[in-house]
Amino acid sequence: MSRGGEVSSLVSVTDQLAVLQEETDALIAVYDPGDRLRYANRAFRSAYFIEDDETPLWRDIMRRNHSAQRGTMIETRDIEVWLASVTSRRGKVASRTIESNLYDGRWLWIVETVRTDGWMMFVGSDITELRRSERTIRQECDRARKASVTDDLTGVSNRRHVIAALDALLERADDRGAEPFTLCLLDLDRFKSVNDIFGHPAGDLVLVSFAQLMRSGIRLKDHFGRVGGEEFLLILPETDAGAARGIIEGVLDEVRRSRPLLAHPDFTYTCSGGLATSRLGDNAQSIYARADQALYCAKREGRNRIVER
Repeated sequence: MSRGGEVSSLVSVTDQLAVLQEETDALIAVYDPGDRLRYANRAFRSAYFIEDDETPLWRDIMRRNHSAQRGTMIETRDIEVWLASVTSRRGKVASRTIESNLYDGRWLWIVETVRTDGWMMFVGSDITELRRSERTIRQECDRARKASVTDDLTGVSNRRHVIAALDALLERADDRGAEPFTLCLLDLDRFKSVNDIFGHPAGDLVLVSFAQLMRSGIRLKDHFGRVGGEEFLLILPETDAGAARGIIEGVLDEVRRSRPLLAHPDFTYTCSGGLATSRLGDNAQSIYARADQALYCAKREGRNRIVER
């Protein structure tokens, strides 16, 4: 075949692929590194009520469909806590499979494929005809798996899950050569006084609000979890200290402006952070210890600040 014929054939195949993607019953979508929808075929747009010219963020698709009781059937009283929980797992591994049921009665088998640069492809297949007992078993397993990695109160990753992400990142850095990443240990300032003055339910509201603000302000590839009490851990892959500080300070500005207690509209709070960038030969204990030392310095120097070590 001539070179011109090869090019013509390739164009023809590409055109056919575009047509097949629109005609298939499989749901196909592509999200960019910011988790914004950049392509969706007919089946996906129909299932999730997306207009042809729309490019919404994934979390906005979930919010509006949950409010309208359509699209994905989400069993939660607080959509923001649910979003924080799902985002803590979304886009963190190269490939994962999940099951999802829709309000229209369909059951989907979903495969998410993520490139190293953060672009994600979603492919959903209708498995409604599988026996209900099989679906129930898998659903229970999925719930158990989510519970094992999620903090009950805030919906973000729990300590075990976020530390496992740190271990995995350190392993990959060793395999590929030292690829810097930054870890930040965050602690709410004077949190005990919130519980003492307003009560523990109010303290819980502050923790949930903080987790939601952090989760919505960081990138999809970042790992964020609650490691105990009012202490949280943020891991920013492929990010040096300067870039990490910019991301974190932006979110903490939102925290300072927030008013999480409706019954006490004048209440505000702040957060301190300890920053540590990975070094050759680091393990989880060594980098965590540097971040902890930096957090101690931030508290000692007056709180409401980020200190690097």
